[in-house]
Amino acid sequence: MVTRRKLLLAGVSLPAWAAFAQQAKAFRIGVLETTPIEGNVNFEAFRRALGELGYQKNVAFEYRSSYGRNERFAELAAELARLKVDLILTRGTPASLAAKAASRTIPIVTTAASDPVRTGLVASLARPGGNFTGLDPFASQLSGKRLELLKEVLPGIASVGSFQNLSNPISSARRKEWEAEARSLGLEMHVYDVRKAVDLPPAFEAAAKQRLGAVIVGVDVTSPNQEAILQLVARHRLPAISTGRDFVEDGGLMSYGVDYRALYVLAASYVDRIFKGAKPGDLPVQQATKLELVVNLRTAKALGITVPKSVLARADRIIE
Repeated sequence: MVTRRKLLLAGVSLPAWAAFAQQAKAFRIGVLETTPIEGNVNFEAFRRALGELGYQKNVAFEYRSSYGRNERFAELAAELARLKVDLILTRGTPASLAAKAASRTIPIVTTAASDPVRTGLVASLARPGGNFTGLDPFASQLSGKRLELLKEVLPGIASVGSFQNLSNPISSARRKEWEAEARSLGLEMHVYDVRKAVDLPPAFEAAAKQRLGAVIVGVDVTSPNQEAILQLVARHRLPAISTGRDFVEDGGLMSYGVDYRALYVLAASYVDRIFKGAKPGDLPVQQATKLELVVNLRTAKALGITVPKSVLARADRIIE
């Protein structure tokens, strides 16, 4: 019988997830995020959920933030791979692609990577394969619905701006689809490539000069720059819709998408199963099915907008 000891003596290493059952129950998780750890309510939700599953004093985190600069993920992922962390937790497609390129053996769980089959992260949702699994927030596929909401709230609107980080492969791939969705609703869409904080003021200036009726802000633009975006939205008096409720709680007009905190909590259950011996590639990628609409009536009033009762009736949360 060939034992693990004999395999190791022969120079054959086991996959990372197969070794978990053999090692002491102390784990180190690498985290690839777009935002700093301070104030990251989603990560705190993940940490609490992991604690409730029994991972408290026996888990440590190596947190790495790109601060919204996707080009930094390759370097950060390589650093986590060199540290030989037990698992890498990612947010977004760029972080996930970087993590997968950095290691084919360290298990990777994404809290939110849109359309992972399209970007090559997984072979299929049901059988991801390899060392990758997690959650698909269905964020990029909801642009049409956000446009419909804007048109319902602002019936006279003729044009919208879309602030997206086009270094994200899923954003660049879907750009033409978003523009087609806008045309189908009789809207003209202007897409602005926002990759760094310094790109925000000129993008808003351009949107104001073009007299756009509203803006859609992509999640990987808001995540590292939410405070600055909300200041610019208020200054230019632009109605804005994004993907997460945090945006609306802090002053945006509307959001339509998933509850990202809930995805981070669900990601903790994936981590738990992997630490108990499951192979990432055998765990199906789950697509978000519960979507929420959040409306800030204080912001609407400040902008002179009357939100129709039909929209308020569908809202999951109204901030007054």
